[in-house]
Amino acid sequence: MSDWSPWFRLVIAVLATWRVAHLVVHEDGPFELIAKLRALAGNSVAGRLMDCPYCLSLWVAMPFAFTLADSAVAWFAAWFAISGGAAIIERGLESISEPAIPVKPDSGE
Repeated sequence: MSDWSPWFRLVIAVLATWRVAHLVVHEDGPFELIAKLRALAGNSVAGRLMDCPYCLSLWVAMPFAFTLADSAVAWFAAWFAISGGAAIIERGLESISEPAIPVKPDSGE
C-alpha cells in the first residue's frame, strides 16, 4: 500500500469510511448482525452514534487518517478530510434519494 499515490489512498479512505458508516447506520448487515447491535446499544452513547452517519464517520475516519499522515497536523487534517468526504457522499446520496416533489397526504375530501 505504501507505493499507492497519496490521492488514491485518500479516496480509498473516504470510500471505506462512508461505507462503514452507511452500513452501521442504514443497513441491517449480514445475518442482521448490525441491526442486532443497534438494538443492543439502544439509547446509549454508542446507540445514538449508530444513528448518525456524520457523527460515526468522524470515529471511523480516525484510524484511516493514521495511515495517511506523517505528523500530528497532517493526521488532524486527514481525519477531517476523510470524514468530510464521507459526509459529502452521504449528503449527495440523501439528496438524490429524496422525492423531488413532496407528496401531500390525501385530505379525504
